[in-house]
Amino acid sequence: MNEQTNQTPLIITGLSGAGLSSVLKNLEDLGYEVFDNFPLSLVPALIKDSPHPSTLAISIDTRTRGFAPNKVLETVKKIKALLIYITCDDAVLQKRFTETRRRHPLADDAPVSIGIARERDLLCQIKDKADLTIDSSDLSVHDVRHILEGHFGSRHEKTLSISLISFGFRHGLPREADIVMDVRFLKNPHWNKALKPKTGLDAAVGDYIKTDPDFSGFIERFQTLLEPLIPRYMEEGKHYLTIAIGCT
Repeated sequence: MNEQTNQTPLIITGLSGAGLSSVLKNLEDLGYEVFDNFPLSLVPALIKDSPHPSTLAISIDTRTRGFAPNKVLETVKKIKALLIYITCDDAVLQKRFTETRRRHPLADDAPVSIGIARERDLLCQIKDKADLTIDSSDLSVHDVRHILEGHFGSRHEKTLSISLISFGFRHGLPREADIVMDVRFLKNPHWNKALKPKTGLDAAVGDYIKTDPDFSGFIERFQTLLEPLIPRYMEEGKHYLTIAIGCT
């Protein structure tokens, strides 16, 4: 791979059905601003006007207006971009098009195999000049993500935003909850006349619950449960985690 600078944008291209959309989604999760099927003639202006070119990931394929292999390579050279090429075996591509019932952009009324062959021949020049080639034939979605994280994850800090919310089971589970903990086994301030009109935002309510003999042990065990999960969620590309604490 060519040396990257803090101003290096990404140009992504490759075979239809090879997984360009998946690559763009993963790059977006890594903090890139992505542009799918962006007009080739407008790319230099986009880079010039961006205050942070290194955050741009631009997809250009055979559907792109003005697409031509030599023009793509000229543009990559002009803007000093990193060129990523996504490829895949013919048999796998044909299976994907058959399963999705999508028409290959270069097949016209011909069989899918003809469209694949035409596109592979058209893009061979670009493939030879690519800084990074990803063959998705035997890769899962997770495999592709890990490859991209390995190459580009360090350019954007990986973060996980954790939200802690409370809810009442009588109102149903929060739709946004990733982890739900039922704490109805703890002392309920609802049955304390002085605390009944108060909410969980009142310190007195929290102090009352802490007097439960099982409170400290529960908090320690719940924390022990969460600690190994958080880095695993981050490894899987999760950016938001909502923990819901349920009471009556």
